Amino acid sequence: MPNVQVRDVPEEVHEALVRRAQEAGQSLQQFLAAQLAAIAATPTTAEMLDRIDRRPKGNLSSKSAVKAIDEERARP
Repeated sequence: MPNVQVRDVPEEVHEALVRRAQEAGQSLQQFLAAQLAAIAATPTTAEMLDRIDRRPKGNLSSKSAVKAIDEERARP
């Protein structure tokens, strides 16, 4: 498994990360690995926009949508 090394981390950042790891009952290494995995699993804005662009496009006009909403609201 590859290793990642981060240099020149400010002391206050390191202390906060150590504290969070302790609160989670994890070593700093376990905590950071989990955080990095979560970051890697979260799609970027560009990836989300690409997914949206690849979705099938509907053919519902805004007039049709408003009409359908109005009709639904008028139902008893």
